[in-house]
Formats: sequence, structure tokens, C-alpha cells
Amino acid sequence: MPELKARFAELFGSTPELVAQAPGRVNLVGEHVDFLDGFVLPFAIEDVTTVAIARTVQPTIRIASLQQTDEIFVVQMKDLAPMTGEAWTRYPIGVIWAMRDSLDFRGGFDILIDGKVPLGAGLSSSAALECAIATALNHLFNLNISEPVLARIAQKGENVYVGMPCGIMDQSVSIMGRKGSALLLDCRDLSTEHIPFNISPLGLELLVIDTQVHHALVDGGYAERRASCEKAVAVLGITSLRDISVADFVARKSELDETTYIRAFHGVTEMKRVLDGVAALKAGDYKEFGQIITASHISLRDNYTVSCPELNVAVDTALSLGALGSRMIGGGYGGSAIALIRADQTENMKKAIASAFAAAGFISPRFFTSLPSDGAQIVK
Repeated sequence: MPELKARFAELFGSTPELVAQAPGRVNLVGEHVDFLDGFVLPFAIEDVTTVAIARTVQPTIRIASLQQTDEIFVVQMKDLAPMTGEAWTRYPIGVIWAMRDSLDFRGGFDILIDGKVPLGAGLSSSAALECAIATALNHLFNLNISEPVLARIAQKGENVYVGMPCGIMDQSVSIMGRKGSALLLDCRDLSTEHIPFNISPLGLELLVIDTQVHHALVDGGYAERRASCEKAVAVLGITSLRDISVADFVARKSELDETTYIRAFHGVTEMKRVLDGVAALKAGDYKEFGQIITASHISLRDNYTVSCPELNVAVDTALSLGALGSRMIGGGYGGSAIALIRADQTENMKKAIASAFAAAGFISPRFFTSLPSDGAQIVK
């Protein structure tokens, strides 16, 4: 915090009015279904993105990042337009654009960002940045916007301004996460239930394996798969894939082409896995929960086809060493995997996965663990 404020003063010659932070996330189960009005089960992680912000008289946005160069990017408030400007700045500026009608304000902003959520690792660094900005503006202007609405605003910034057709999960958990719990989120109405996920006393740990294969979701792959699921909904004449049972969906297979069917099959079965996973957690059955996690990976790999060799090696190695469950997380094509393991396995698990990566000629992975943490907040 002192470093951020000091650097803000150096760059902009003033003091920030407030500082806000928002976390990245790990999604336990429920991948690629948030845009289908589905159920998801993420939690907010300990790594956060922090933003310092101040209003200015001049109607310009000046924005910089501790993780970038010393360059300050400048855009006129009147020139805000989707899909324009430096790519990484679109995330925070997109939120300002999405909130512009609520900001009774003729000036601009100075913003300094300190992003500690690993980029491209499938931990939603983008949503952390968006939600930190949204939280800062909500408090700066005393808007009293509710958490679900604030999540929708952050999502709109990414959907329209950045051009990434993401669902609502990442922004919701970044804002509504709670320490010690995963967030069961109904993506249709944003109703939530906090599901206890306190695994340390049980001798368990959630290992996050960052393959260091950095994905870029604004490349068409994500949008193409979303379009396949939406096509299935249209052809079947239903409101959402959540409104059809697995059995009924399979019975209507002949109505869909092969690609549409297999991608939508992932969506239908993944939603069921979320609800089954919640039931397992409530029953304290972590063995069953681990099997559900693994089933999710198999579907993402074989049906939705968004895994990659590095993710598969990480998952397969973890399972071979006795992990209760393991799967890729995030958009896919790279990023991270998770493994639910015994805490006393951690070091051996890291060494074995690193060795497997080396043998395959992959970049060395990074490892860390995380427990459920609180969502976005103002930093005192």
C-alpha cells in the first residue's frame, strides 16, 4: 500500500482519494456454463489486484500499472469507445465506460494498478481488475450499487468494451466471495449460497498448477464454443441448457450436428456436476467431490475440447499420485489446473509434476495454494 501511494504521487503528482482491491478466483467446478444461466462453484483467492484512484478536473483518464512500463496511457473521456486503445487498459476503462451514466461528473481520473493475480493463468486477473475499479467508483461516488448489479456492470465492460463474451461468474465471485466458503452462484438470477470449503483441518489442500501457457480468450475459440451451446438451445427450443435434463438431452441427440451436441453435452452435464458437488461438500464427502472434479476435466478435454497437453499432463500426474480429484480451470488452452490433495503430498506432487513437464519438454510450471478469501473491498 505505501509503495502504491508513493508511486501514484510520483506519476500523477497527487494523492489517491481511495484504494480498492478485488481478488482473482479458482473455480472448483462449473466451467463454461456461466453464460448458459448455469450453476457454478468458484471461490475468491488470496491474490488481488489493487487500484489507487483520484478524480481530476481535466476530462481525461490517465492510467498506469506497476507491472507495465512507466508509460502513462491517456484517453479523453469523450473518446471512450469499445474495442479501442491499448489492449490491457480496456479492462479498467471499460468499467468506467459501463458506469458513465451513473457518474455525475465532468472531470476525469488518475488510476494506478498493482496486479498480483497471475496473468493468463486462468485465475481471472481481468475480472479482478474490473471489480477493483467498479468497487472504487461505487464508493468514490457513493452510488450504493448492489453487489449483483456491480458484477453485471463489470461484465458489461468486458463483454462490450473489451469484446470478450465472458459469463458472469468471474465478476460475481470477485465481488461476492467470502472467506472460508465457495460461492454457489445461480448465473440466471445471481442468487448465491456460501458453501463451506474449509479443508485445512481435514489435512487437505487445493494445489494450483500454473502451466505458464498463457491463454488469450479474445481469439474466437471461446466465442465459437459459446455459439455452439446457444445453437443447441435454439434448435431444441428451450430457454437454456439448464432447462433440460441429461437424459432428455441425450434422447434428442439426432436433432443436433455432432459438434453442437458434444459441446452442449458438456454444458448440460457440467451443471449437474455442480449441484452434485455441492451435495458432496455438504455431506463432507471429499472423495466424491474429487471424482466430480475429475469428471469435469474429462468433459472439458474430450467434449468441450479446451484443454491442452500441459493441462492434461498436470491433471494426469496429480491423479496418478493419489489426488482426490484434478482438473483444468478457466477458459482453457493453457492457464492452470487444480488438484485436491492431502497436504502431506504437496512437495512430492510438485516435484512429480515438474519432472513430468520437463520430460515432455514443457515450460516449468508454477505452484501455489489458496484458500477461499473475501471479495472486493476498500483498503483502509
